[in-house]
This record gives sequence, C-alpha cells and structure tokens, in this order.
Amino acid sequence: MSEPETAKFKASTTLYSPCHHGRQTEHDQIQEISHLQCDEKKPACSKCIHHAIECDFLSTTSISPASYSAAPSPSRPSKTQFRFKPSKYQPRKRTPKDEIGQPSSQAVSTEVQRESPSAIPQIQDTLSFADLRLFHHFVTETYRTITDEATDHNRIWQTHVPQWGFTLPSIFHLILALAALHLGYLHPELRDQYVMQADDHFTFGIRSVSAILSSLNSGNCQSIYMSTVLVCFVYFAHGPKPGEYLVFSETGKAEWLVLMRGVRSILMSSHDKIFTGVLETRPDPAIQGVSHLLQDELGEHQSRIQQLQRFIENQTGGSSTGQVYIGALEKLLQMFEEAYQCRSAGKDGVHLMPYVVGWIYTRPEEFISLLEAKEPLSLVVLAYWSILLKFMGSSWLMVGWDRHVITGIRECLALEFHQWIEWPVSFICN
Repeated sequence: MSEPETAKFKASTTLYSPCHHGRQTEHDQIQEISHLQCDEKKPACSKCIHHAIECDFLSTTSISPASYSAAPSPSRPSKTQFRFKPSKYQPRKRTPKDEIGQPSSQAVSTEVQRESPSAIPQIQDTLSFADLRLFHHFVTETYRTITDEATDHNRIWQTHVPQWGFTLPSIFHLILALAALHLGYLHPELRDQYVMQADDHFTFGIRSVSAILSSLNSGNCQSIYMSTVLVCFVYFAHGPKPGEYLVFSETGKAEWLVLMRGVRSILMSSHDKIFTGVLETRPDPAIQGVSHLLQDELGEHQSRIQQLQRFIENQTGGSSTGQVYIGALEKLLQMFEEAYQCRSAGKDGVHLMPYVVGWIYTRPEEFISLLEAKEPLSLVVLAYWSILLKFMGSSWLMVGWDRHVITGIRECLALEFHQWIEWPVSFICN
C-alpha cells in the first residue's frame, strides 16, 4: 500500500457538588466538603444560584459523604445523578434545542443545538457516576490500547478525541462504549453488565453520527471521521458474532463492511482536510525492514500466495474477474511485507490495523461484491488475508476474530476448495 493510502487509517464546566438537606449531622459533613452554606430559600438557595449549580433542596434523597469515594459497580448503579453545569464564567447563548434521543439506561441525555445546518451538536448532559467512571477509564487506560504512544506526538486519543467528545455526542458516547467493553474484557465476571452499558452508548453514538453526516464540512470532518473510526473499534471490541464474518455474512450484507463503506465515503470526500493538523501522519522511524528472524516466515507466506495466484490464473483463464483476484493477491503480498516490517519493529496488535483494514479499504467494489456473494475463489483469497488477523490477536479488540473468520470461510466453501485454504487454516488454528 502506498504511504498516502496507509495514512488514511492511521468545556469549561463546574462539577455539581450538591448541598443536601437531611439529618443535621449528615448535612454538616457535606457542608464541610463543599464549603457552601445553604440558606434553604426556595426554589433554589442563593449560594447555588451564585455558583451556577443546581440546588437539591427539594430532593428527598440525601447523599452520605461515602458516596463521593465509592464508584458504583455496573451491577449496582448509583441512583444519584451527578450533574455538570455550565460555568458562570463561560456564559453561552441559549438557543432552542432539538433532542435527538438518549440511551435506554437514561445515563446520558444529549441535546442538539440547531444554530445552523452545519452546527456541531453540543452536549448539555446529565451524567451518572457509572458514566464518569467510563470516561475516566478511557482517558487513563483504554486510549493506550488503541494508539502507539511513541509515535502519537499529538496525543490524539488521550487528549483531542475526548475533547471533541464534549461538543460531538457521537464521540462522547462511542468512547464510553469502548471503555465499557474494555472494562468488560478486564473484568469478565462483570462483562454482561458492561456490555449493556456499551450497547446503550453505542446505539446513541450511531444515531448521532447519522444525524450529522449530512453536515460534513471542513470544520467538523476530522471529528466526524474519528467517530466512524470509533464505530469500527467498538464493533471489533464487541467480539465475533455468529454468521457475521466482517466482509461477508450468512444473511444479507455484512455489518462491518457497511461501516467500512461509511468510513471510505468520508475519506473520499474530505481526505486532505482530515489528515492535517493534529491528525497529520508521520512515518514511524522504528520501522526499517523485515528482521532476519521473521524473513523465513514471511517468505513462506509469500510462496503460498504465489501458488494461489497460479491456481487462479489457470482457473479463470485471464478473465476480467480473474484479474480482480490477481490484483487482490498482489496487494495482499504488499500488505504482508509491510505488516512484517511493522512486526519486526516489535509492533503488532492494533498497530497492524492500517494493513489489515487497508487491504479491504482499497479493494474495488467488484471484488467486495464477489465476497458478499460468497464466490469460492474470493473466499479463498480472503482466507490468506485472515492470517493478518492472527497477528492482531494480541490486542483485546481483536481476540478471536482470526479463528472466527477462517471458520466461516471454511464452512462456506465446497470441499473441493478446502485444499487451497489448508495453509491459512493450519497457521491460524495451530
């Protein structure tokens, strides 16, 4: 893949500190924490109004100081909603807003300002403690798993993407979804609860992306593109689904392939505007070539792919469809070379995403249609591509995808073609 093609993949707020009115001892303890004396005026105390926060004077539930130190588990979500209120030091013009939906958990409700057709939605939210925990986990842990900090000089995933989430609901909900799935991976005993959280945020994130795609412009194309990248990450992180094999499906169009087409359409319309500024790509100086330790392994893969090329040439007799297959295999040989250069520098897992996803991204629509139709020779070619998925298995995002895809390919192929996928099957499954 050429360098430009590879490069394609590569709010001032005040935290609401409630002043509660309950038993005197509990009230005094919280007053010591917040240093705010409530004058108990209705409907809100003057101190709360002065500090631009929402008074809980009318609340029937009081919070003990312990609530500030213990994060609720997903299985016991907190009933208390912690609110972020706009700071009085950063006034904003209030305009009519149009709510576009909310996750079923009621954890976050997001409203969209309609100041102009191209306006980016603004978040004016109510956040649960569980959501705050997800956001914290993303900016401290999850982001490290989807970037190479040695080459991410602009700290895109640590700094800029979370900041964009404050003004773009799709990013905000998708990073929470990804963080929830990461926690589910780290704590398998709680995975079901975290998956429920992730599904809520993912559903709303997808709807938010759809709502703003029509307003794609030079001002928001970077953040919208990162939204689509996050959608793909969340899809991978959810893990393999029965009957879904990334680029083909047992029923209808493959879900992930639909997502990939969305990413491609955004890149085609705004590529030069997207990869500038903080998203400008740079070559990795650590990647120099294929090491001697991996040279023999790469050579074996190349030899097997070349054998497949000769078989397809004999089967197709130089037809236009045959040329599509040969072109796919030639590009795959290049992807293997670049992937092994990356592995030689000690980088695997998510670092191989540009090569693995890049091969699919650059395939012509004719080849993709053959895959969707599960044409045998196209599936044989895909089997060799799935070897690259094995090298990504060290990333929590990609666990199990290699075996899942090669198993789906084998089940869809007639027995007469099984001999032509023996190499990828043995390499992946052994």
